[in-house]
Amino acid sequence: MLIDFTTKEKELIALTGACSDAMQLETWLIGGFVRDKLLNRTCKDLDFVCTGNAIELAHKVAASLPGKPAVSFFKTFGTAQVKTEGFEMEFVGARKESYAAHSRKPEVAAGTIEDDQLRRDFTINALAVGVNEQNFGQLTDPFNGLEDLRLKIIRTPLDPVQTFSDDPLRMLRAIRFATQLEFEIHPETWAGILQTAQRIRIISKERIADELNKIVLSKKPSIGFDLLYKSGLLELVFPQMVELAGAEYIDGKGHKDNFYHTLQVLDNIAANTNDLWLRWAAILHDIGKPATKRFEEGHGWTFHGHEVVGARMVPRIFGQLKLPLNEKMKFVQKLVEMHLRPISLTKENITDSAIRRLLFDAGDDFEALMTLCEADITSKNKQKVQRYLQNFELVRKRCREVEEKDHIRNWQPPITGEIIMQTFGVPPSKVVGILKSAVKDAILDGEIENNYEAAHAFMIQKARELNLAPLV
Repeated sequence: MLIDFTTKEKELIALTGACSDAMQLETWLIGGFVRDKLLNRTCKDLDFVCTGNAIELAHKVAASLPGKPAVSFFKTFGTAQVKTEGFEMEFVGARKESYAAHSRKPEVAAGTIEDDQLRRDFTINALAVGVNEQNFGQLTDPFNGLEDLRLKIIRTPLDPVQTFSDDPLRMLRAIRFATQLEFEIHPETWAGILQTAQRIRIISKERIADELNKIVLSKKPSIGFDLLYKSGLLELVFPQMVELAGAEYIDGKGHKDNFYHTLQVLDNIAANTNDLWLRWAAILHDIGKPATKRFEEGHGWTFHGHEVVGARMVPRIFGQLKLPLNEKMKFVQKLVEMHLRPISLTKENITDSAIRRLLFDAGDDFEALMTLCEADITSKNKQKVQRYLQNFELVRKRCREVEEKDHIRNWQPPITGEIIMQTFGVPPSKVVGILKSAVKDAILDGEIENNYEAAHAFMIQKARELNLAPLV
């Protein structure tokens, strides 16, 4: 047997083969599981294709498994899924496909294993292993997928222009696999992407977002974004990121290419976290720079306020990419807006007040913010990098000291809006916000102690300045 299956994998595959034999079906294990096993990568998704009723096969397999797991099936598509002991077993009937020019949804008809392999996107995903008793473990490789695995090549089985025209999502999948596996895209396949890039417009934003997130979660996501940029696909799906590209010079003074800087920051952060949304914060941390770029005589290029402008852009970009408009988006927005704050605290003689404000504003996201700031160091000067890292470590140290003393993280001021309204008999209004902010700022700035009595006295004093008296 060419593939070294684990004991549990072999049990599940053999059981499927026995059920297939009993139903007189020809069945193969195909696609990503076969590819990943040959690459010694972990995979828990077993995809089976059979010449017959895949839903009936799934039910027979499930009935033979311990605990008789449920079968999820989609009668319209003739597919079924069984989950057991950490594995997901997918069943589908062998089919052949044809496409209309305006859609990626194919016309489907029953077919042979050869038909099914022909419809696969890449040679390395067309590999199939027999599971019936007569051919158990035998590899079917009609497009030299094994050789492409050895050469680390992403290549379409058929004409790439036709392949990508039929289903333009395959262009993103090619780039995603090249990123995840660190493979090269075959020159003819790459030419096909360049020729058909515009076809990506017919793909839903949700499917595009799914592929982008898989690229973002790769070990070295810069590979994928560089390919997306060079193929022209990035401009079609995420034009704001393309606007970061390039460096402009005036009077011999230029700025760094913020697109490739962003890719370096993304790779840096990917080395330290698998958090998808922290990685998206790295992608978007400088997204406001094109809108704020200015050339100042005698000084050079500036990007003043790019963190604020970038934070305002985050909800629109998330909506455009069909990323979730929830707490995840707010987390990314917060980090984009705050990513310069710790840098300003690396200077000498920084007050406890400034540290308290950082801790209060960052809250539970303080460590994520510092991880982003450290990833933002992309200088090729090793001494400079070391100096920046040491400075950030000093900020962390100061933050620990102030937090131990003042307990500001996740702190809420002792005077609430409700207390202000009850004390002065006022409805929700601007003055409530003014008093609440004044109390908070006074505590953070160290003007008053962090307790109710001091805060209440300060509130009364501040209210007098606003000609507001407490109720008797």
